[in-house]
Amino acid sequence: MPDPEPGLGEVRVRVQACGICLSDVHLIDGTLPSPLERVTPGHEPAGVIERVGEGVPEHWTPGTRVLMAAGKQCGKCPNCVRGYPPGSCLAPLVMGFAFDGAWAEYVVVPWQALTAVPDHVPIEQAAILADAVSTPYAGLTDRAGLRQGESVGLWGIGGLGVHAVMVARMVGASPIIALDPSTAARQRALDRGADHALDPREEGVVEQVWELTGGLGLDVAVDLYGANRVLVQADACLARFGRLVIIGLSNEPISLGPNALFGVSSHSLLGHLGYDKSHLDQLIAFVAGGRLDVSGSVSDVMPLDDVVRGVERLATKEGDPIRLVVAP
Repeated sequence: MPDPEPGLGEVRVRVQACGICLSDVHLIDGTLPSPLERVTPGHEPAGVIERVGEGVPEHWTPGTRVLMAAGKQCGKCPNCVRGYPPGSCLAPLVMGFAFDGAWAEYVVVPWQALTAVPDHVPIEQAAILADAVSTPYAGLTDRAGLRQGESVGLWGIGGLGVHAVMVARMVGASPIIALDPSTAARQRALDRGADHALDPREEGVVEQVWELTGGLGLDVAVDLYGANRVLVQADACLARFGRLVIIGLSNEPISLGPNALFGVSSHSLLGHLGYDKSHLDQLIAFVAGGRLDVSGSVSDVMPLDDVVRGVERLATKEGDPIRLVVAP
């Protein structure tokens, strides 16, 4: 691929770190296909500004360390036409799917996608904020509206789920109940701040959740895996007026049982995708200030030439990685 050149309002960033996400695995296996015939993956990018196009504010200068939001506006929907701020686009384009991503030496992005990274924050930790951390952060704080003192159940403690535990702890949720069939994942959840960790395959696990919430049920239940069986089990654990949130995506149809039961329980089913740039600004401040520690989330950093091997490791869960990062 030729080195990209920045256009009006764009910057070219020399990529220093980019995460390997399960969404990338699904892009490659066709589960979450790209609308393009050919696309460069990678949507968790951080690096250094190398070249600046016309119309970019003066404070974005070459040499600045940056984290990049992995989306841009379509330019065609009503919100874009009316000039609404980034993040309000009705049809956002996602890096690594709708346009070329950052498994590359360079990537071009609109300057509005940039968040400055302080010098003391490791660049690989900054990179994984752009999805692995920001997606569950936005899903829990904004979409689910998780509040201090509310109970939350988190199904799937992988790259998204482990950070969902940390976010729930930071928000002040209680109790935090993590569910995963993996013994290692359950221990990881407890180490990151979960109050309880259960195996969702065990008989009577729904009753256990109700007992752990004092017979009240969960205020919020989150599917971070992406399977209808998870939604069914999570819904059965919800209190009246509880919120059921889908963060883990798949192409599996949704079926939650009798319509009347869902209605009488007054449950809400909420889909969620990604984050907006303001979430990255908040998260980098949390990391820089020591409020949020993601140092244990980067399982390995490897050269870009080894990205295929990294995809294999993530797909097969070899070594049980939280996040693998390539450094071009």
